[in-house]
Amino acid sequence: MEYAPGRRADVFVHAARPTILLWHGMQTDARAAVRPLAGLLAGHGAAVVVPDWNSHADDGGRADLLGSLEYTRQRADGADIVLVGWSLGGAAAAALTLDAAHFNVVLAHTVCLAGAFTAPDPISGRLVTDRLSADHIGTPFTLLHGLADDVVPVRVSRDFAASLERIGWPVELVELAADHGSIAGAVYDPVADRYEPATGGAPLSVATEVAARVASIISAAAPTEAATKHYNEDMKAAMPQTVWVTGCSSWYLGKDGLPELFPWTPQTHRELLRQPRLADFDVRTA
Repeated sequence: MEYAPGRRADVFVHAARPTILLWHGMQTDARAAVRPLAGLLAGHGAAVVVPDWNSHADDGGRADLLGSLEYTRQRADGADIVLVGWSLGGAAAAALTLDAAHFNVVLAHTVCLAGAFTAPDPISGRLVTDRLSADHIGTPFTLLHGLADDVVPVRVSRDFAASLERIGWPVELVELAADHGSIAGAVYDPVADRYEPATGGAPLSVATEVAARVASIISAAAPTEAATKHYNEDMKAAMPQTVWVTGCSSWYLGKDGLPELFPWTPQTHRELLRQPRLADFDVRTA
C-alpha cells in the first residue's frame, strides 16, 4: 500500500488494537528486511504498518518517517500506537518520542531495537540525547539490544538508558543473545552488502523472542458485555435521580470521580488485572 505518493508500506491488518508502526534501519527502502518480525508481531494480534523510508534522501528520511506516522495515525483511528524502530530507525523513534509534543502525537510505548543513538537522528539531524529534559517526561521506552552486535555496540543502549534514568524517564533495557540483524529478524548478506529477511534458524528465533517481548507490552483486557451491563446498572442504581444523556456508551466515572474511558490506559489495565474477576473480562494476552 502507499502511505504517500510513490512510497510503499506493508500493512498487516488486524481488528485488534493497538497499532504498531515499525521503522527499519539506514538501508534504503528495506521494509522487506523486517517483514518476518512484522509478521510475528501481527501473529500476536496487532495491526502492523511497515513503511519504506530513505535515509539517503536530502532530508535524511524525515518526510518519509513523518508521512508514515501520519498514515498510521489515520489507520489507527484514535487507537494506541506503539512505535518500534531498528538501528537508525530506532534513533528516529527515540527522537520522535522525546519531542512528541512538538509533533502533536501520543505514543503508547516506544521500542528501540539496537538503536543507533550516537548517530544524528533522521528527524531532527541531532543526537537524541541533546533533547533530554526532566521537564518533558513522556512515553516509556523499552530498549532491546544484542550482546553480539558489532555494528552498534550494546554500550550505546546502555548509555542511552542511563541518560533516560538520570532524568526520571521510564526505560527498560533488555540485552539479548543477538547480533545487529537478528534482533530485527534480518540477516546480513556480505556479498550484496545489505540486510535480508531471515528465513529460519537463530535469527528467526531471536525475532520470535523480540516479538513476544513487544507483544507483552501491549497485552490488553476488555470488559465483557455482561460485566459492562452490570456496571451500568449498578451506577444507575447508585444515582437514581441522575438523567443519563451522554451519547457515548463507553464513558464511566473513574477513581477520582471524573469521567474517563474504560478500560482506560494500559497502566490502569495492569492495576485492574492484579486481582481481577476473570469472568468479567475478555482477556487477550501476548
